Amino acid sequence: MIRKLSDKQKKRLKRKIHIRKRVFGTAARPRMTVTRSNCNLFVQVIDDDKGVTLASVSTLEKELSSLRANKESGSAIGKEIAKRLKEKNISSVVFDRNGYLYHGVVKAVADGAREGGIIF
Repeated sequence: MIRKLSDKQKKRLKRKIHIRKRVFGTAARPRMTVTRSNCNLFVQVIDDDKGVTLASVSTLEKELSSLRANKESGSAIGKEIAKRLKEKNISSVVFDRNGYLYHGVVKAVADGAREGGIIF
């Protein structure tokens, strides 16, 4: 998979690799990762021991299709993932910002999840 990446993309991938050396999700404390594009937001909660996704939320889902990749929507996505995790009796996660800066939409998702009762 050889393709040209911009310097911005190369820097994000380098940060992502550095972060993933330290951040690991277990069954007791899974990893919550945030991915954003220009139009959409995606949040997954992953158990890295088994390699399975426990819960996910995205703006592509039918009931959340009115949301976009902005701070207000990020907060709503965070609250929704918190609600889905509470249904599965998960209250604590490890936050993986996926190489993005902890600012703006990524911070809004984290704050929304904390408001929903998730601890990290």
